[in-house]
Amino acid sequence: MPRASQRPRLVDVAEHAAVSLATASRALAGREGVSTEVADRIRQVARELGYVANPYARTLASGATSTVGLIVHQVDDPYFSEIAAGVIQLASEQGLLVQICQSGRDPDYELQQLRHLIAQRVGIVLISGSGYDDPRMESAARAELAAFQDHGGRAAAIGRHALGVDAVLPDNEAGGHALAQHLMDLGHRRIAVAAGSAGLTTVADRLAGVSSALRERGRSPADLAVVHSDFTRGGGRAAAEQILNDHPETTAIIALNDAMAMGVLSTLRSRRVPVPTRMSVVGFDDVSVAADLAPSLTTIRLPMTEMGRTALTLALKPRTARPRRRPTGHLLVVRDSTGPAPRT
Repeated sequence: MPRASQRPRLVDVAEHAAVSLATASRALAGREGVSTEVADRIRQVARELGYVANPYARTLASGATSTVGLIVHQVDDPYFSEIAAGVIQLASEQGLLVQICQSGRDPDYELQQLRHLIAQRVGIVLISGSGYDDPRMESAARAELAAFQDHGGRAAAIGRHALGVDAVLPDNEAGGHALAQHLMDLGHRRIAVAAGSAGLTTVADRLAGVSSALRERGRSPADLAVVHSDFTRGGGRAAAEQILNDHPETTAIIALNDAMAMGVLSTLRSRRVPVPTRMSVVGFDDVSVAADLAPSLTTIRLPMTEMGRTALTLALKPRTARPRRRPTGHLLVVRDSTGPAPRT
């Protein structure tokens, strides 16, 4: 049995599957000579043990493929699809293929996806999406990426602080500051936040920007009604319901991404709360559909397609002694979903 701190070995898989080392090796490599039933059992044991077949040695022996592995939190979120479009554009120009995986904001599953991409001999790994407040949740991924790069692979991240690789960093705190400032300029004082899951650095950074804007106006961040929910459209709907029920005096809702803002608008529409005359709503990211919503969404624009291109550009360059950082900048885009605070 492998120790908890030790990567499972092929011999451990063979032992647990009650087969020879040679049989385990053939089954996991997809070679002939092993029955379907036995091969399926061996692969199941390998999955249960978390075994990945000699990823770095295999890369060195066989040569990395011309494939870029891209891990995103959620494939159907427009934020990640637009980032992926940028990666795919540049990859096509460079004659590379892109394999996309979804982590579901689960750090353990993200680590599993990372290991499988390395085992598939990708030449480059890109990870896009928020990191985690607790650095221990990313320590294993950081170690995998360090070993991958030590053996010739290249890696970069988007929106991650702690992976030890080149990174494109969205202007999260400054963007949150701009949103809160915009609402207070319109006279809003009773502001609520539809925040994503607690523990995500993106949520913490954007909230920090909102809080700093309040402090600059002599207000306490404790005055904010912050409701944590999933960083999705469904999470936005749930957060808006809670805000309306628990904080009925609210006149403006800051959704910390556009997907949540869409959910907020959906709930307000179903509850017949007029936007923006009774409630102003802002988002963050400026995904492609934000301008086409009814009402069109006031939000922070991030250059998502360019972020994907920049991340791959960094990964195509030689590794440097210290990871490179590329900030994105931001732009407040004012549309129809915000207006003056209602008179009381």
